[in-house]
Amino acid sequence: MITATNITKVYNGNKVLDIDHLEIPKGQNFGLVGNNGAGKTTFFSLLLDLIRPTTGSIFNNEVTVSESEEWKSFTSSFIDESFLIGYLTPEEYFYFIGELRNSNKADVDALLTNFEDFFNGEIIGRRKYLRDLSKGNQKKVGIVAALIGNPEVVILDEPFANLDPTTQIRLKKIIREISETTETTILISSHDLIHVTEVCERIVVLDKGHMVKDIRTSEATLQELESYFSGQAIQAE
Repeated sequence: MITATNITKVYNGNKVLDIDHLEIPKGQNFGLVGNNGAGKTTFFSLLLDLIRPTTGSIFNNEVTVSESEEWKSFTSSFIDESFLIGYLTPEEYFYFIGELRNSNKADVDALLTNFEDFFNGEIIGRRKYLRDLSKGNQKKVGIVAALIGNPEVVILDEPFANLDPTTQIRLKKIIREISETTETTILISSHDLIHVTEVCERIVVLDKGHMVKDIRTSEATLQELESYFSGQAIQAE
């Protein structure tokens, strides 16, 4: 589904990302972890054509991301609150995204009913603008909006940050249900090793822009990741 080949990104002479080859098959729950500055958001930004690679190409369903916009019809994402439109209410924003993704108002309303627990009575019908919502509630809106229109690829950057424990548990359930009932390819970056190991079947570790681990998730994965990052912390000291 997604292939990155000879990808590098250089800023002011500093190479922040260097991936020879990465392939993510259709339907995989893919996790990307690493410390700050590891290159996670850079990779997602390249994948969404928000920035251009210094070298190499990323292909999304055989479409070269930097050369065509065809991938946008089946790909959605939520990176941060800059993806929202602050002067809209959540409902207005959902309908706006629905129009972009060929989902009418009835389709959007039907989808939203599946997220009543996730919203916890704090989103729909509150007559608040997105700019006035808490960071956590803004994130809820962004995540659900990314699911409108049955996208084939969903990209979520730090989806568990700013969410309370109950909402984190509900989000993990949502991700698992999508994985079990569809062939949606879900890409998640996270600092939270526990959450990412619970919802991703494969995890790649980035360190200073390089892939240093590519793990098929198992019962031993969390311990392997904790051991790796504990070693990084000791080296830093």
